[in-house]
Amino acid sequence: MSLAVAEDVDDELWSAVGDPTRRRMLDLLLASGPGTATSLSDQLPVTRQAVAKHLQVLDHAGLVHGTTAGRERRYQVDEAQLARAVAQLASVGASWEARLQRIKRIAEAIQRDREV
Repeated sequence: MSLAVAEDVDDELWSAVGDPTRRRMLDLLLASGPGTATSLSDQLPVTRQAVAKHLQVLDHAGLVHGTTAGRERRYQVDEAQLARAVAQLASVGASWEARLQRIKRIAEAIQRDREV
């Protein structure tokens, strides 16, 4: 990974989207709009308390923002921060693709040398 990419990577952001339950929550919020811990827990195989904790992680990473609505907080995706995460993933993916291509060329050269 180039130094520029390494400096741009936000470990907290990556950790937040690294969990499958949190990714599913982001999908649900993107598809259905703002939701509460209760409404999300109805659609996930985890408790409301677990959903609330996952929402705190997503909120701390800036991927969602909550507003108070009655007794619950309604969360919605911060699309700018999500776009930032997508850009980071694309950048790191491109960097790894370049690394894998170099490894492939080295492996092919070794294979050619063995065949001679």
